[in-house]
Amino acid sequence: MKIRSVVLSVMLFFVAAAVCLASNPFIGTWKLNEAKSKISPGSPKNTTVVYEVAGDQIKITVDGVDGEGKPTHNEWTGKFDGKDYPVTGDPTSDSRSVKTIDDHTLELTVKKEGKVTVSGKNVVSADGKTRTINTSGSDSKGKKVKNTSVFDKQ
Repeated sequence: MKIRSVVLSVMLFFVAAAVCLASNPFIGTWKLNEAKSKISPGSPKNTTVVYEVAGDQIKITVDGVDGEGKPTHNEWTGKFDGKDYPVTGDPTSDSRSVKTIDDHTLELTVKKEGKVTVSGKNVVSADGKTRTINTSGSDSKGKKVKNTSVFDKQ
């Protein structure tokens, strides 16, 4: 009887965790809406961003172009707990931290060799159809930049 209770409890935990992560408004594929975005000339652009559940973490896959228009691809897997997790495929960063502010708002920090290079807020609209990310930081040449990227959920 104890084994049955333990197995049932574990199963319920995983179902509850999956339901909680699945209801996350960030989960899904997002495409950049350039007409609504305000991106500094020469700044990289994330054109497609995919948020997906990866066990008890979130995996974010980013495709876009760098400041010269060359294709880019990077990936981050972690929790929205404000701790640094490694980034792969991005020569301008080696870690990112994402922290949940509320159900529709995340705070992010991008680092290279322990130094903050970009920070910002990432907000999903109440209807879940639009995601706006406001960032500020320095480009690869050290110039200060501020960008507003607006994404439409696919």
